[in-house]
Amino acid sequence: MDISQKSLEKHYEWKGKIEVISRASIKDKEDLSICYTPGVAEPCMAIAEDGNKVYDLTRRSNLVAVVTDGTAVLGLGDIGPEAAMPVMEGKCALFKSFADVDAFPICVDSKDPSEIVDAVALISKSFGGINLEDISAPRCFQIERELKRRCDVPVFHDDQHGTAIVTVAALINAAKVIEKEPSDMTIVVNGAGAAGISIAKLLVRMGFGNVMMCDTRGIIYRGAPWLNPFKREIAEMTNLEERRGTLAQGMKGADVFIGVSKPGIVTKEMVSSMAGKAIVFPMANPVPEIMPELALEAGAFVVGTGRSDFPNQINNVLAFPGVFKGALAVRAKDITEEMKVAAAYGISSVLDPQELAPDRILPDPFDPRVVPAVSKAVMEASII
Repeated sequence: MDISQKSLEKHYEWKGKIEVISRASIKDKEDLSICYTPGVAEPCMAIAEDGNKVYDLTRRSNLVAVVTDGTAVLGLGDIGPEAAMPVMEGKCALFKSFADVDAFPICVDSKDPSEIVDAVALISKSFGGINLEDISAPRCFQIERELKRRCDVPVFHDDQHGTAIVTVAALINAAKVIEKEPSDMTIVVNGAGAAGISIAKLLVRMGFGNVMMCDTRGIIYRGAPWLNPFKREIAEMTNLEERRGTLAQGMKGADVFIGVSKPGIVTKEMVSSMAGKAIVFPMANPVPEIMPELALEAGAFVVGTGRSDFPNQINNVLAFPGVFKGALAVRAKDITEEMKVAAAYGISSVLDPQELAPDRILPDPFDPRVVPAVSKAVMEASII
């Protein structure tokens, strides 16, 4: 039985991957009176007098909303909020399994950014953090920006920032493997959607070399007539040499290729045209921009994908559980750029130099060192 059929059968068996478990034991009338009425009035009044006590007296301190509108689900596209539910439940299960963070799926039946913002903002007092998931670009940028403005808890779009954090962590260690300085690298990022733009911004912030963004029209440059506001913003901070042309032209002589775009658009010839000891991260899922074996045959030295059946899986589960665990621990109001940088370094630091190899640039998601390293880094960055 292949994994897809087995997954379908297990979902029929599970009838949902999460459930609510009571932390309070209710076995007699006294328990009932303490947990509910009349005793519950006392913590209610304590919170009414001091709103911050909600974190001490309720589960809000460890509860994350996983929010989607179902418009960009995995590689499936716009399948709607109901069909997105298995993915959101899965994300909640990962939160609990990897970081002991409670999470609940919220599938919003609207594609209107203002309605989504209103819906999430109005329920945000129930949660310690908001994880946005599988919302299509460019709407996701507007939704995240508005929610950050309106909510008093951290809002984190994992498809953007989780992907960026893990990708940059992988690149930090890959640079060590090929013995090149990050600041000297030429990096091509293909796919100017939510993930690609976030990756490019984080690379620039962390001092990586010349970053070039490409979309379906080719290399993005300042003044390009087809750019939307978000692409115009990234054009101002990338492509320092003002290069123009196709993706293939951009990859010539480049040290790094990062793909968050479409299957099969990179050829062996394009990889062969890159600099020596090239790093290739084709992360389109489930079919990457170029299959790993073809990239290696073409001369790539380090290859990472989003898939679990190849070495160097660039998987968001390395980031978001620890990021939220750290943010919740310090009751952060936002997940800042400094916290994202710290998280990337936290992931990359899990592997000692002697553990690094071309086929091992990231720790395994089940490595028990990952979440503590990331959460500690996030906590420290939030305090500075």
